[in-house]
Amino acid sequence: MSRSKALTRFVVYSLFGIFMFFVSIDLMGKSTIPLDHVVTLIRKIPYYDSIYGLVLVFIGVALPFIRGTWKTTKIKMFFSIINIFAIPFVIMAVFNIGPAGLLENDMIPFIFGKVVVPVTTIVPVGAVFLAFIVSYGLMEFIGIFMRPVMVPIFKTPGRSAVDAVASFVGSYSLALLITNRVYVEGKYTGKEAAIIATGFSTVSAAFMIIVATTLDFMDHWSIYFWVSLVVTFIVTAITARLYPLSGKPDEYYEGQKGDVEQDVEGSKWKAAVEVAVEVSSNAPGVWENVKVNFLDGLQLALNMAPSLMAIGTLGLIVAKYTPIFDIVGYIFYPFTLITRLPEPLLAAKAMSMSIVEMFLPAAPVVGTPLVTRFVVGVVCVSEILFFSASIPCMMATEIPLKMRDYFIIWFERVALSILITTPIAFLIFG
Repeated sequence: MSRSKALTRFVVYSLFGIFMFFVSIDLMGKSTIPLDHVVTLIRKIPYYDSIYGLVLVFIGVALPFIRGTWKTTKIKMFFSIINIFAIPFVIMAVFNIGPAGLLENDMIPFIFGKVVVPVTTIVPVGAVFLAFIVSYGLMEFIGIFMRPVMVPIFKTPGRSAVDAVASFVGSYSLALLITNRVYVEGKYTGKEAAIIATGFSTVSAAFMIIVATTLDFMDHWSIYFWVSLVVTFIVTAITARLYPLSGKPDEYYEGQKGDVEQDVEGSKWKAAVEVAVEVSSNAPGVWENVKVNFLDGLQLALNMAPSLMAIGTLGLIVAKYTPIFDIVGYIFYPFTLITRLPEPLLAAKAMSMSIVEMFLPAAPVVGTPLVTRFVVGVVCVSEILFFSASIPCMMATEIPLKMRDYFIIWFERVALSILITTPIAFLIFG
C-alpha cells in the first residue's frame, strides 16, 4: 500500500471514529455522541428491548453449558450457575410478572431497561465503529503525545488516553470494549489493562447529570464534573501503585511479544504521523475489520447479558431487603469521621452501597447538607466498580482481574475518594 493511501486511510477513518465516539450532536431533542443516537434509534424498533433482551439472556446463559466452558474453572462454574437466575429475572422484566417488590421501578425494571438492554446494545453496535478508533493508527498517533503524561502518572501507555476520554464522553462499556480489544491485540499488558479497566471505565457525563439532579446540585454542575474527573484520575494514579494492581504481571495476552510504545527523540508530530501511517498500511480492509469487531462485540454482549441481569438484580435485592450494607458501611465510617463529613455514619453506609450500583448512594443522602451530597456524588463516579454493570462487564472480558481484586480496588477507590473530595467540598462550599 502506498504511503499516501495509508495516510488517507488514517486521517479519514480516524476522523470518522472521533466523530462517532467523541463529538456530541443535537438530534431528536437529545445531545449526545452519534453512536448513542444510533443505539437510541435501534431501541425505537417495536418490541426491540423485550425480544433482544430476552433472547440475549437466554442464549448467554445457555452457551457456557453448550460449549462446556462452565466447568473449566471454579469461578466460571460459580458464575455460570449464578447466571441461571437471569432467566426468571428477565421473564419477570419482559412479561411484568412476579413479586411486587421485585417489579418496583428501581429493581428488575431498572436493571433490564437501564442496564442490560442499553449496555448489550451499545457493545456490538459500538464494536462496528471501534475499528476506526483502534485499527488505523489513531491510538498510536495519540499515544506519542500522551506517553509523557500517562506513563509516569498512571503507569499506562499513551494510547490509554483514548480509553479515558471514551468513558467520560461515552460510557464504561465503550471504554471496556476498547480496553479489551487493545489488550487482546497485544498493545496493553495485563497490568496495564487492569489499571485502565478499573481506573478509567467510569460512568458517562450523561449519567453524572442524573446523579447531580437527584442530589440537587445541578447549579454546581461544572464544579461537580471537573472535581469528579480530577478525583477519579488522582485515585487511579494512586491505586495503580497499590496492591493488587501493583502486583499484576506486565505480560501480554497469551504470551504475545506485544506492541510496546517507544520514547520519541526529535519531532513528536513527525513520529506520530509515521507510526500512524505504518499501522494504517498494515490494517485489514474496513468491511473485514467491521465484521470481526462486530462478532467480538456480540460475543461480549452474550457474556455480559446474564451477569448484568442476575448479579445486578441480586445485588439490588441484598441492598434493599437486607441490613448487610448497614454493617458494611462501618468500614468507611473512620474515613467520613476523620474528614468531619456532616452525618458521617449515614454517608458511610450510603457509599458502601456503591458496590451494588453506582446510583444507589444518592438516595439515602438526599436530605443531607450540600457538602455530604457533593462528596457522595463524586464517589458515585470515582468508585467505578459496581455489580449491577461495570464488574460483570469486566468479568466478560479477557482482562486478568479476580473477584477479590474488585472488592479490594473498590474499597481503595471509595476510601481515597472520601479523603480527597471532602477537603475540596469544604473549600468550595464552606
